[in-house]
Amino acid sequence: MVYSPTQFQKGLSLPAFLERYGTEGRCVHALFTARWPEGFKCPECGGNEYCVLAARGLYQCNACRRQTSVKAGTIFHKTYLPLTKWFLAMHLLTQGKHSMSALELKRQLGVSYETAWKVKHKLMQVMLEREKGRILSGRIEADDAYIGGESHGGKRGRGAPGKAPMLAAVQTSPEEELANCKVSYLKVQAVSDFRSRTIRRWAQGSLAGTATVHTDGMSSFRAIREVAPDHQPYEMEGGWRNSRHPAFKWVNTILGNLKGNLVGVCRWISAKHLPRYLAEFQWRFNRRFDLASILSRLLISSAHTPPMPMKLLVLAEVGR
Repeated sequence: MVYSPTQFQKGLSLPAFLERYGTEGRCVHALFTARWPEGFKCPECGGNEYCVLAARGLYQCNACRRQTSVKAGTIFHKTYLPLTKWFLAMHLLTQGKHSMSALELKRQLGVSYETAWKVKHKLMQVMLEREKGRILSGRIEADDAYIGGESHGGKRGRGAPGKAPMLAAVQTSPEEELANCKVSYLKVQAVSDFRSRTIRRWAQGSLAGTATVHTDGMSSFRAIREVAPDHQPYEMEGGWRNSRHPAFKWVNTILGNLKGNLVGVCRWISAKHLPRYLAEFQWRFNRRFDLASILSRLLISSAHTPPMPMKLLVLAEVGR
């Protein structure tokens, strides 16, 4: 039996996680290192000399006397939840084959559902911010898709009510290696519609000008040529036959995995929060080759992501 090195990599085991991040002090030290890898830097004046106010858990700059905590100005800003629970949430969300619902996270962390929901969405916001600037290059398979909608009855396909539209693209091996093609990176984004102007704006933020982009024959995909001139559309038969076209093998495979993951974990997702769930899947997929370091990478991103208050967390994020 042939084993995939990516699927069967060791990752970060629970005993190894507890050894590294099992106490509040170890978590504070890890966050300090992630936020200030070259040593403390005052957010006010940039000074490096400081003293520790141990009783209050603060760091005071010797130059301007500004006091700050290791969590201030990060995604952990003003949290009363111990860092040990934040780190456990990061571990659970990054090491499993699938994501974890807020309800399951509540049970694992031993917190209220509201707290678990906020923790999950703040961490997904970190992933969203980190993946916003990703640009795909080389050979790219792109397709439009929907999430949600009615399970039975009603109109099917494009334009069906209750469905949230999105665009997906995968960067693969070059055309000459298609027989043994491998996927490098994924870009998946919720959009308001599939009009030409929306496709153009998506392409500007997702595709390199030198990319070779393969799509179906939807007319609005022609707008991609304004960003990546090497656009190769294919006239498709429609329906399930599209998924068997060799030019779209990987984008259709990954879309199937994405929908299975979202439906299997959450059952239903609000359209205004869908961008975060898509970003989580994209973030995890694009870092799948090194599970042992994925938590530390999320920690570094969390330490450099601005605070996300609840009033911003519940706002719609769908790209317009």
